Formats: sequence, structure tokens, C-alpha cells
Amino acid sequence: MSASEYAVETTDLTKVYGKRIRAVDRLNLSVRKGEVYGFLGPNGAGKTTTLQMLLGLVHVTSGRAVVLGRAPGDPDSLARVGAMVEEPAFYPYLTGRDNLRVMARFAGLSEEGIDAALDAVDLLGRGGSRFKTYSQGMRQRLGVAAALLKNPELLILDEPTNGLDPAGMADMRTLIRRLGSGDQTVLLSSHMLGEVQQICDRVGVISRGALIAEGAVDELRGGASVLVRAAPLAAARERAERLLGTGRVQVLDGTLRLRSDPADAPRINRELVLAGVEVSEIRPVERTLEDVFLELTGEEGPSHAR
Repeated sequence: MSASEYAVETTDLTKVYGKRIRAVDRLNLSVRKGEVYGFLGPNGAGKTTTLQMLLGLVHVTSGRAVVLGRAPGDPDSLARVGAMVEEPAFYPYLTGRDNLRVMARFAGLSEEGIDAALDAVDLLGRGGSRFKTYSQGMRQRLGVAAALLKNPELLILDEPTNGLDPAGMADMRTLIRRLGSGDQTVLLSSHMLGEVQQICDRVGVISRGALIAEGAVDELRGGASVLVRAAPLAAARERAERLLGTGRVQVLDGTLRLRSDPADAPRINRELVLAGVEVSEIRPVERTLEDVFLELTGEEGPSHAR
């Protein structure tokens, strides 16, 4: 795939604060045009710093980044990028529509696209209400509307569901999926594994500033595995490791997760019983992104990180 087919590419992108704090460590990221890309990792992993470097808001220590064919912060690429990085800030006593007017004038944009941006985030009917009356979900959606004013080729959203209740999160997921179904490219950072799994075409997993995996969601999750609930657990694990190999057996929440074809479940069950293990449950399961993150890092999944 040629470089022109990427909306964002980084090569060994690094950000070091002071002499010791390596916030981003030789990051190699590739976001294809027209996809919804999930930038996944726990809070503090370096996601926001990376997005700030891509927008030219933070100086790059070393390495290289290309955004829509240009260097970060280049006026030509910025004119084609819409972004919401960290929590959006608006004037509380202005209406949602007037806040967007202020932003459009500041950016030298026509005000003709304001209603279209409000409509895209389902706020057209509340555009005349003061920002201070908006719920947290509406405030986040207004932030997305502001990012849409340019009708951007690339939309960068940093933790867009932060602070939202379940209904608000569902609305935001629907909105992002809708935006990503057209010609726009969406780069979405999140620590919510379930959110990324539901709406993204591909994901990059970052941990301690470094990219540890990248690929399609289904590709990273792999095929189905086998869950075994058995006692004693230690004996079941030992027998399973002899049968499948240590790298294909994991203990999770008091059960064994076996990276094996579900069709092998009868044979696995028979071997465990012959070893004196009492099997109370054995069934196929699909791996989640949380399972993948655990395997890659040995850490608790990002959705539980604080």
C-alpha cells in the first residue's frame, strides 16, 4: 500500500519530556484513508500526546509523522483536519449555534456549515439553547460538531465518550460509526475496549508509549477459543499445558482459556477427566480485545485502568 493511501503515518515517533519521561516511544502508526481507526490504551499510555504531535500542538522529539501528506501543523493539512482533543471548552452563556459561529469566524470559515454540523450530531433542535444547559453528552457532541465545521477529511477524536452515561456512550458510538461510513477518516483514541471493538475497523494498541499491536479487530482477536471451568484448577492447567503447550493456556477469572479449535473440546474434556480433573463447564468463546490486551501486556485491560 502506497503512502498516499494513508491519512496518518508515523515512523519512530518519539516524545520525551525532560531527560527521563518518555511519553511516546518510537511509535509506528498507520491509519488508512476512509477507515475508523481505534487508538487503544490505558490512561497515561501516550494517546493524547501522540494526537497533539499529529496536530502540531506538541513538538516532536524525534522520528517523523505525516498527516494527509504533510508535516504535523502544516496549514494545508490542518485545513483538512477536524479535532477534539481532551474535553471541549465553550462559552457557557452563548448558545451552541453561537459558539460554533465564534469558532467559524476565528478559523476563517463560512457560517453556512453550522446547521449541517449541528444536524450531524443531532443537536439542530437544541442549537438555540445556551451551552450551560447542555448535558455532558450534548457538550461532547457539540465538540464533535465544532470538529466537523471544516467538513474535514480526517477527524481526530480524543476519548469522545469520557464522562458519558451508557445512553450517551451509545449515542456517541452511533455518531462515530455514521461519520466513518462515508469518505471521512476517523482516528479515535480510547481506553474503552468494548467501545473500540464495536465501532472501529482497525486498532493500534499502545502501552507505555509504544505500539504493541496493530491490525483489524477480527485479526487481533483471532478465532474462537475454549473456556474450561474445572477443579482443581492447577491440575487442569498443568494437563492442558501438556496437551496444547504453555503459550496456548491462560488462567482468567478462575477459568482456563485455551487457544484451541472448539472442535477439540471433547478431546480436551476427555484428557482432563482421565487426569482426575472435575470439569464443570467447557464451551467455545470468542476472544475480546480485553483478552488480546491481557495476552500482549500481562496487564489489566484498559477499560479498567485509571
